[in-house]
Amino acid sequence: VQLQASGGGMVQSGDSLRLSCAASGRTFTNYVMGWFRQAPGKEREFVASITWNVGTSSYADSVQGRFTISRVRVENTVYLQMNSLEPEDTAVYYCAARPPMSRSYSSWGQGTQVTVSS
Repeated sequence: VQLQASGGGMVQSGDSLRLSCAASGRTFTNYVMGWFRQAPGKEREFVASITWNVGTSSYADSVQGRFTISRVRVENTVYLQMNSLEPEDTAVYYCAARPPMSRSYSSWGQGTQVTVSS
């Protein structure tokens, strides 16, 4: 499995960004795809996830209502639409894939930097 994240950048507080994660290497039936982030000096944290088949999504409390995760199966791509960005959202964002029946994410993309200035 290969995951390629893109779309990061430098924005101001209140702006929007859309991250993309291109997935390849296999079919993703029954996978869960997720976005995580890691800010300087902090541990990596969960942001959002979506089930590949049905599209059921889940969000961290800190981004609920501002971020939206989606996937386009024919494109093998997962998106993270980020609205009303805050300086606290500054981090490297990673996409990840969790295989069926697994409790952990086993494949990770290289990360894309998001910087939000006040």
